[in-house]
Amino acid sequence: MTVAIHATALAPYACHPVASRGRRYTEPSAPTRTEFQRDRDRIVHSTAFRRLVYKTQVFLNHEGDLFRTRLTHSLEVAQLGRSIARTLGLSEDLVEAIALAHDLGHTPFGHAGQDALNDCMGHSDRGGFEHNLQSLRVVDELEERYPAYNGLNLCFETREGILKHCSRTNATQLNAQEPGGVAQRFLTSGQPSLEAQLCNLADEIAYNAHDIDDGVRSGLITLTQLQDVPLFDRFRAEALREYPHLATSPRRLLYEAIRRMLSAQVYDVINATQVAIEAVNPTSVDAVRASRSLVMFGDDMRRESNALKHFLFHNLYRHPQVVRSMAQAKRIVADLFPLYLTTPSEMQSGFAAQAAATLTDSTRARVVADYIAGMTDRFATREHARLTGAAL
Repeated sequence: MTVAIHATALAPYACHPVASRGRRYTEPSAPTRTEFQRDRDRIVHSTAFRRLVYKTQVFLNHEGDLFRTRLTHSLEVAQLGRSIARTLGLSEDLVEAIALAHDLGHTPFGHAGQDALNDCMGHSDRGGFEHNLQSLRVVDELEERYPAYNGLNLCFETREGILKHCSRTNATQLNAQEPGGVAQRFLTSGQPSLEAQLCNLADEIAYNAHDIDDGVRSGLITLTQLQDVPLFDRFRAEALREYPHLATSPRRLLYEAIRRMLSAQVYDVINATQVAIEAVNPTSVDAVRASRSLVMFGDDMRRESNALKHFLFHNLYRHPQVVRSMAQAKRIVADLFPLYLTTPSEMQSGFAAQAAATLTDSTRARVVADYIAGMTDRFATREHARLTGAAL
């Protein structure tokens, strides 16, 4: 069966699915979906994607049902990214695929879990732990859904966007395995596609906004404190001028201020990026990769966004209650790692067999890291209680 697939008109500097650099393993095209749509669908149906619903952002999974998780965050990044991509003539499907996959390698307990696992993997030649690299590892190796290969066999462009950051050491190793592949730009100071650049910025916009929401909902930060943040406060004041009754409805006032702030940031990115694109005038994706970064805030918005991040860092992420929770989370990961390393049979059968078959500390440690990184918050907590008998 042959079905015509009509893609939305894309700019010459966008990634077009027909011109994709392809998959690691050649496959026939799908009759009704573009290559990037197939990538999105494979990600949505993956095991790692489902686990994101029980992986934390700032607040641990048991601390409340309405706080953001990695899953809801990824959906918000995808929504923001698609809105901007549509106006800029970029591939919405590719943006969505990258956005939905960008956190697949995150550990349980957010950055606290990542830091603890990196500490465990920092000994000898274990290679450390980077969640962006782990996200690529998930889609390239760890998902087991197809009979002919490991991973999801995603397109180059999706994989390129997933690998947001990468140390030079890891980039060198990846590039040796895949010469000229997704890690090369970290060795040559190149750029990824505009779709990948857009996902990076949409990620920042999303987590700043929802951390305000979650922070106020939790009671750890207040609307009064946020009056010291120009980016937020001008929209709070604007909303009050238009709807004075919101003074007695702080929840609605918060939502309206965040909504306006998000809209302003989206429009700012569109305007600043259009100016940058016009200045460079890239005529292809390769020209984008050889250029400077082009998806950006304007100067004023960048300053205000940085001020918001500074506020959240000091008032939310370093709040004593959050610090206590993160310390407990780090302890769980730090305790689990050596237990699995010395007794791999305590892991689920597939990982246990891999660990038992390895001959070196570094390869066994990587299996343990893969296992822990794939855990949800609540599974890691249950495993810790089972193996240590300690209740945190």
